[in-house]
Amino acid sequence: MILSIFRLFVAVLAAFLVGKLVSKIKLPAILGWLLAGMVLGPHALGLMNDTILNAQWYQAVVHILECAVGLLIGTELVWKKIKKTGKQIIITTLTQSLGTFFMVSAVFSVVFYFSGIPLYLAVIFGGIALATAPAPALSIVSEFNTDGPVTKTLIPMAALDDIVAVIVFFSTISIISANISDQKLPMYMIPLVVLLPIVIGIATGLLSGLVLKKERFLKATLLILIAAILVTAGVGFVFNNLIMPKPVLNFMLMGMAFSATFSNMVSEKKLEQMMCAFNPILGISMIVVILNLGAPLDYHLILGAGIFTAIYILARALGKYGGAYLGANITHSPQTVKKYLGLTLLPHSGVSLMFTGIAVSVLTHPAPECAKIIQGTMAAAAVINEIIAVIVSKKAFEWAGEFNKKGE
Repeated sequence: MILSIFRLFVAVLAAFLVGKLVSKIKLPAILGWLLAGMVLGPHALGLMNDTILNAQWYQAVVHILECAVGLLIGTELVWKKIKKTGKQIIITTLTQSLGTFFMVSAVFSVVFYFSGIPLYLAVIFGGIALATAPAPALSIVSEFNTDGPVTKTLIPMAALDDIVAVIVFFSTISIISANISDQKLPMYMIPLVVLLPIVIGIATGLLSGLVLKKERFLKATLLILIAAILVTAGVGFVFNNLIMPKPVLNFMLMGMAFSATFSNMVSEKKLEQMMCAFNPILGISMIVVILNLGAPLDYHLILGAGIFTAIYILARALGKYGGAYLGANITHSPQTVKKYLGLTLLPHSGVSLMFTGIAVSVLTHPAPECAKIIQGTMAAAAVINEIIAVIVSKKAFEWAGEFNKKGE
């Protein structure tokens, strides 16, 4: 275990340095972290091998840090800030997420009809496609100090998008598994997976808020905040590993609910001081979370990607962009939101890989060929889409004119 911890430390240091090098050529550091994960992962140099990636201690560390990364979203969900745009955000979230679901499902229904592949697979593809991985876009927001209409819309949307994704995917896979599989997913999983992380986060956030709003030295406040994150993640571990039939709780959503709760209980000045002190920890957390996204990705799949992968990436991009544009148009959002919000929603791999694993486990016994199609398509799409999406997301914020606006 000591050797594994040392390997992880070296991997984080290497990712940090690669991120700095990538920043020198005007690309986001996250792209360097992601590529470092792929190169150091089990499919290349193997510094972060399967032994590390599958170790319980490593999974626990990643979940705790995902919880910490959730603070990037939650601390922006202050009611005073979002009450004016709440309707706009909800409508745009629904149009871009459900629009992606219907777009990908419709495109693959046609493709699979002429390919002789069961049409229910198209709906599973749609269910996986609507998920957005918030960490890459949030990393760009943090690195380039972005602020403006696109940033203000994206951050709360990152939380809502995952909720919609979980509801649609688990509803879809539950209905399909009930018809074709002996391995049925219980229906109660749907509300549990959505609501449980939020309930846990709110409960620990309320207790933390009562403690954090009292005046004390900044170091003491920071220690209390770290302890509260550990408690929140600890409660999540209990439910995820001992109560849930599958370990599928979203720890980033948990951290978001936790931080959104206490952020509405403390003063704006205190919140800013806390997050300023917490930023170094948040930076390390982002690197590890992105490394964890990159390590399982097999770069060989770029060469082996087939037509299904290309169709999936294009259909999903069209659904995200078109849905975001439609929602922004309906709600009379600023032009920059109409033009560029959809491009910031292209990062995908985190939640999508979890959904892919669940879909494959459901289909492996009753429909092994369908399971292989999902696994191959999504694995290749995760590699190709993530590299492209990070670059496009960065350019979207730049085109929107939101670089280095934080604090102005």
